[in-house]
Parts: sequence; structure tokens; C-alpha cells
Amino acid sequence: MSMFGDGLDQAVQKSFTRPAPKSADRQMRYLVKQLKGTRAVAELLGISQRQVERYVAGRAKKPRPELAARMEREVKARWQPQIRAKARQKAATTGGIVIDTRARIGYTAPIGSTDEDRLRHLTVALPPQYAARLFDAQDQGVTDQRLQEIAAEALKEVYFQDDGRRAGQLEEVRFTDIEHLEFDL
Repeated sequence: MSMFGDGLDQAVQKSFTRPAPKSADRQMRYLVKQLKGTRAVAELLGISQRQVERYVAGRAKKPRPELAARMEREVKARWQPQIRAKARQKAATTGGIVIDTRARIGYTAPIGSTDEDRLRHLTVALPPQYAARLFDAQDQGVTDQRLQEIAAEALKEVYFQDDGRRAGQLEEVRFTDIEHLEFDL
């Protein structure tokens, strides 16, 4: 599971103007239309082409939980691409992104400061350049670990160093044991 990647996707999905299809047959028809055929959908979902056709025809109604989750994820990943692009563009150029997290956060700092990792709940508005870096990295298919490093860097500069007004000697922020993570545009 990709906590950071999924969190970014969910933030963008909040900007949808219409709900994505919910029923299995409507989701399957949407995927067939997007991928231009039942074979491509079958390969994507790891099921038989006949099973795809049964859902499209409405003869199959209740997918197994793991298939239902895969179908929903694939539909949402393709739903309203222009709205998705516009929301990401706005966040990356003017709006920024808000990170809300409860995690163990500590930092490497000069001797004598309290750099102990501790559980913190932070809600921080990050400027557009960090939204752009997160989305660009996600588009390049980087690991969730790399997205976490970018978020930690952003928290270091925006929250701990207050854009250069304090904690100038701070070297690295550690961001571990994440209990809660949510992004908002």
C-alpha cells in the first residue's frame, strides 16, 4: 500500500465534480470504454475476459472484495482527467497543499537541542512548490519512501525552520511511525 501516493490521489479526488460509478457493472463498462476493450480490462484486473463480459452485461453483480477494491481504484484513477489535472495544476502553482499527519517526527540538530523523536500531530499548509514536487515525483513513479522524504523536507523548511526564520542549523527531519496522513488541496 502506498500511503503517500494514495493520500495525494484522495486529495485530488475531492475536486471531482461528479461521483465516479459505484456499481460493478457501471465501473466495468467505464473501464472497457477507457481501455477500449474487454481483454485490456481483464489483464488490468487479473480476471478472465468472460468475467469482464459478465459484469458488462449485468449478469455478474457482486465482485469479491479485493476485485471490487481494484475496480474502484482503477476507475477513480481514470475519472475526470481534466478536473484532476486542473486541481493538481492549481495546487502546484498557486494553492499549495495541506498535510495533516500524526506521526513520530524528530530531527538531526546541533548538540544541546531537543531532537528527540516524538509523536506529533501537525497540520501544515505547504506552499505550491512542495505540491509541485510531490505531484512530479508521483508522476515519475517514485517510491512511497521518496514521497515521504519530500514531505519531511517540506515540514523541515516550512514548520521547523519557519522559512528560514528559526532552527537554521537543522539538518534532517525524520518522519516515521505514521498513524494518520491526509492531504488536502
